[in-house]
Formats: sequence, C-alpha cells, structure tokens
Amino acid sequence: MPEEFIRRLFSDPEMLRMGHLQRREDLNLGLGWMYYALGRIIRPSRAVVIGSLRGFAPAIIAKSMLDNVEGGEVVFVDPSYVNEFWADPAQVDAHFRQLGTPNVRHYRHTTQEFTTTPAYAELSDVGLLMIDGLHTAEQARVDYLAFLDKLAENAVVLFHDSVRQKASSIYGKDNRYIHTVCLFMERLKKTPGLELFTMPFAGGVTLVQGRPETLDHINRPFDAQ
Repeated sequence: MPEEFIRRLFSDPEMLRMGHLQRREDLNLGLGWMYYALGRIIRPSRAVVIGSLRGFAPAIIAKSMLDNVEGGEVVFVDPSYVNEFWADPAQVDAHFRQLGTPNVRHYRHTTQEFTTTPAYAELSDVGLLMIDGLHTAEQARVDYLAFLDKLAENAVVLFHDSVRQKASSIYGKDNRYIHTVCLFMERLKKTPGLELFTMPFAGGVTLVQGRPETLDHINRPFDAQ
C-alpha cells in the first residue's frame, strides 16, 4: 500500500479514532492492515461496511479492491446519526474521491431501512462484510442476518468492538449506552457451521466464516443467555 494513501488518510485526525489501533507516527493502520489484507486475499467484487465515523474501514477495504485487478466496490451503510458528516451525498462522494477511493457507494440508512431499498434487493455475492454500527448485540444480530443470504460462498464477516462490554457516549452524554457485541459473539461461537477468530487489540475485531446450520440459538432473546 502506498504511503501516500496512508498519509492522506491520517491527515484527518478523526481517522485515528474509534479503536482500530491506528498510529500516525509510523503510518501504522493497526487493524486496518488486516482489513486491507482480507480485501487482497478474498478479492471480492463487492463488500459491505455498516457504520463508520469518518470512513476508515470503508476506504481501506475500497483501496484493497482498487489494488486488485478484479476491482470492486464497497457498499457503505450509515444513517449519519453521530453527526451530519454523511448527510450530504455530494460531500460524501468528494470525501471518498479525495481519499482515492471513489468506489465507495454510501447509503444514508440504518440496516433496517436499507433492506427495503432496490439497492439491497439487487445486492449479491458479498465477499466481505464489516459490522461496525450501533454495537449492541441485538443490532449486530440484525445486521448479520440481513446480509447472511447475500454473502458469497467463502465470505468473511468482521465484527468490530467485539471483545468486551463498554460504555459509550458517542450519541451524546444523554444517550449513553453499553456496547454488547461480545454477547452476540458468544452466540455465534455456540452455533454449528461457524468458525470464529478474534483479534483482541484495541476495540477488538472478530472474524466469522461459514454458514450457521441453525438460527435457533442466534435468535434467542438476549435475556436468555
């Protein structure tokens, strides 16, 4: 990966936040190296990223696809609830063009809203799915199940902030809540047909591969662990 791309990425201080173990001093992408590597290894024609503060993961995955001879695009789903950064389509397009990743297509929706759109209906063969949205166990389950039937045969799913419960005020101090993605990871670990591998660094990220043989355990209420 060219250093120029990383320098351009890190010119925005917000790209150094949100628990991916980034570091400007040595142009270290942290967990971003893995996002890039997966894009180069899997060589997906299509990836989906749910949630991002400034587009760190979408841009890196999009860059990996541009560096493959096959090309490909990232479908990026974020309702812009944290702030208005993703509110203006022209500014969003300009943001990703400036980063050198014009192959990101943003949809200002929640997952629930996106599943009602023609873009979702046409979506298929998703080789890489990253779930980094609300960070509750319930919403992580919604995100996963919404795209399960859209995944390519050997697709990999990434869950960010997956290793511990953590309080967050990202939506304002009056809307403080707890990240509980780790509870959904426990469900997936007990589900036949799936393999999980967790990188417990920074916010942590869990890789999931395979197809669940049953949804019974996945669909149980979270007050019934």
